[in-house]
Amino acid sequence: MTTTHYHLAELNIAHLRAPLTDPSIQEFVDNLQPINALADHSPGFVWRLQTEEGDATSLRAFEDELIIVNLSVWESVEALRAYVYQSRHVDFLRRKKEWFDKLGSVHFVMWWIPVGHTPTVAEAKAKLEHLAAHGETVEAFTFRNVFAPAAALK
Repeated sequence: MTTTHYHLAELNIAHLRAPLTDPSIQEFVDNLQPINALADHSPGFVWRLQTEEGDATSLRAFEDELIIVNLSVWESVEALRAYVYQSRHVDFLRRKKEWFDKLGSVHFVMWWIPVGHTPTVAEAKAKLEHLAAHGETVEAFTFRNVFAPAAALK
């Protein structure tokens, strides 16, 4: 099987230093729409979790209300990597300490899904938990150790 039968799902969680209404993170909030639009129009972008407001910041996937989630689907690892590290997004990634506390646990995970599948938050959380419990495997991995999709989905 080739990667044309699969897409890459990713979950990234972050712990805000303050509520979204706090002036100390206003610059982050002000740039959500432009950075999400950049993702939406990036080569290889497929889908992202969002509410009618156009982002996922109001969704509560964890008990801690300051944890926000970013769940998206991409055509390939290369497409996601290019968006994360070679677009304007990287400028905000470099500044994450201004708006987010360091999480003591795993905060980013990727996994392969069949083309056409839309991952759920529960599925994404399970992948994050799998990565935390077992390290990088065909089921859940990071940019550090990418596994082939055919091995991930039997």
